[in-house]
Amino acid sequence: MSTENAPQSMYRSREGLGVWEHRGKVAAVGIGHGPTSRRWDGKPDTSLGAISLIALRRAIEDAGVDPGDIDGLVMDEKTTTGAFWPRGQELPWDVINAYNTTDAPLDGITQLSAEWILKNMPELAGNRFTMYGPGCMSNAIVVAAQAIGDGLAHTCLVLKAWHNLPGRYYQTGANADDAIPGTAALRSVWGAPACYGTAIQFAEYCRKYGKNHDMMAPFISNSRRNGLRFPEGYWAQHRPEEITTEDYKAARWIAKPANLFDNDIPIMCSAAYLFTTAERARHMKQKPVYILGHASSRGQARSFIPTLDEVEAECAESGRKLLEAAGITVDDVSFENLYDGFPQFHQFHMEGIRYRGIQPGEALDFYQTDISITGPNPVSPSGGNIGSGRSRFWMHTDCIQQIQHRAGERQVTGVEPVIGVSGGPMPTGGNFTCWSATPDY
Repeated sequence: MSTENAPQSMYRSREGLGVWEHRGKVAAVGIGHGPTSRRWDGKPDTSLGAISLIALRRAIEDAGVDPGDIDGLVMDEKTTTGAFWPRGQELPWDVINAYNTTDAPLDGITQLSAEWILKNMPELAGNRFTMYGPGCMSNAIVVAAQAIGDGLAHTCLVLKAWHNLPGRYYQTGANADDAIPGTAALRSVWGAPACYGTAIQFAEYCRKYGKNHDMMAPFISNSRRNGLRFPEGYWAQHRPEEITTEDYKAARWIAKPANLFDNDIPIMCSAAYLFTTAERARHMKQKPVYILGHASSRGQARSFIPTLDEVEAECAESGRKLLEAAGITVDDVSFENLYDGFPQFHQFHMEGIRYRGIQPGEALDFYQTDISITGPNPVSPSGGNIGSGRSRFWMHTDCIQQIQHRAGERQVTGVEPVIGVSGGPMPTGGNFTCWSATPDY
């Protein structure tokens, strides 16, 4: 079975498309997470593929479905942004040969194909549809939702996994070569860290609106506090450390005005969801969480780094598209779980959708109010990447769990969790989903 990237026709990337044609007809039911660790230890049972098989099987069990009834798989084949197998290093043949292989030796180790998953999950014998939503779970989710709505599958697994090898991140792959081809050379020649583009936008944001870096502290502390209540997260499992205001202000600069805590930490992790039709979801083990709509951002910057004006305009458009697709207003949103991989752009997403009515330039002031899970304005109750490590999926898991009332210690209590929004990653390139407790809100 050959798996292709989803065609652009599956994404809602323009305004004016109206309410999503499958509104309330697709539901998330099951959730599964694999073990989380800082780096791979080289063992077969802790490899990327191994933890992904665990996540998938846990999602199936959580939903209470027969694996033979599953007919779809949507996932992201890429599993890193900066931890590539070093050139010249011997391949780990003991790990490779511990599983059914594909033509790519490192499949299941530093990449993950649908073919590898199906070869190593014989219980998915009824699968007839596979597709890639490249980049992150946010992409895979909207592709899976559209596929079910369009009738390409009726019960679909959605998977995203990340690997992290020993050694320094971003020091292998193209960055280890003597020369970098194309326009990437202009961005990378001085060794700028990954957060520098967001740092530049944030610096301009502070200048434009009269804000400062220290005003981010309540968001960072809140995110880590929420993340420590996420039992599958890295920090909760391995380093249960809070971030105080003093910690945040004292942290070293990475790309001023972005410091150490303005960056997430790469980890090994995997998550899977089970999506199905609204009709089938009613007969499954967990409470269905319905998808009201989805939207995608495909903004193009005029130069190498989007300007603040471009970021703000794109986020506002994404917010309008998502609300339009869902057929709701922002006043209907109970909580938000928008992306935070670099937390300094979380407010761009939040201001774009006008969460709690905040306008451009007002988010940092909003952070000084009660944004906790016990207050009336919960911000990132998942804790996001800052709270649990780099995954790009904690936010989606949390939206589903909040609405199912299965978020445990993270359960929001200041509002009734009826409608949540999640998505990302970047302000000028991402995918967004609106989740609901009912199909016809």
